[in-house]
Amino acid sequence: MRVARPFRATGGNAMVSTAPLMTADDLDRVPDDERGELLRGVMLPVTPVRRVHWKATGKLVTSLGGYADANGLGDVGPEAGFLLERDPDTVLAPDVSFVAAGWAWPDDGLGWPEMAPDLAVEVLSPSNTRREIALKVEIYLRAGVRLVWVVDAEARTVVVHAPGRPPCRLGMDDALDGEDVLPGYRLPLADLFA
Repeated sequence: MRVARPFRATGGNAMVSTAPLMTADDLDRVPDDERGELLRGVMLPVTPVRRVHWKATGKLVTSLGGYADANGLGDVGPEAGFLLERDPDTVLAPDVSFVAAGWAWPDDGLGWPEMAPDLAVEVLSPSNTRREIALKVEIYLRAGVRLVWVVDAEARTVVVHAPGRPPCRLGMDDALDGEDVLPGYRLPLADLFA
């Protein structure tokens, strides 16, 4: 069995905050009902989502999870926290993530695994800023995420990001493609947003 891929530390473009920076260990001690993501040492609150966000996330978890299970490709789930950067620490919890079979999660039930998922899906919420999403995508790709989908359920579009190529915007006539991350997986956006 392979061991977890180490994350690649990144620098630059740190967010400015007057609050003291938190570490991943600090975040782990925050009560579950008060916890958010940690973006370069700054905790971002997690806000309740609207129905359109909830519905798109649910469809992706169901569709991706069923496909991955049926083909023995790995695990899919919602909002798992991944430690992607250190000093300052970043712990991101994609709305949906996929980890390929064969990766050993370095998780003893405590803390956050220092690994990147193979696929990270962010479903936009009204509280997300463009700058925040762009920074998350940058962090995901630098940490080793092989495919990032940014889903705008209200606009009914998805922007696909992958290392070494420009982003690709998909519309209602297009389909999500698992590429080499989830070979053979396709989901028409018309089905996702139905």
